Amino acid sequence: MMGHVAQEKEKLLLRLRRLRGQVEALERAVNAEDECADVLRQATSCRGALDGFIAEVIEDHIREHMVDPKASRDDPRSMAAEELVEIVHQYLKK
Repeated sequence: MMGHVAQEKEKLLLRLRRLRGQVEALERAVNAEDECADVLRQATSCRGALDGFIAEVIEDHIREHMVDPKASRDDPRSMAAEELVEIVHQYLKK
């Protein structure tokens, strides 16, 4: 059985490539001695990208390991898992 990270490998690698580009831009901004506000904006973009990556992995983990694929959407565990996914997304967006 293939793990959920392997199943979503391309999607996750795409997110990581975007994150790498943002970190490289942050490094260039520091090297260029850009204004602190510009460096902070770039840093928050990096953080947002990393938070998005983390949320994606957590969401996949919840759906892969905590929800019975045969259960209906009305199943209390399925509903709780979906609620948890939403909470994780809200938390990481703050």
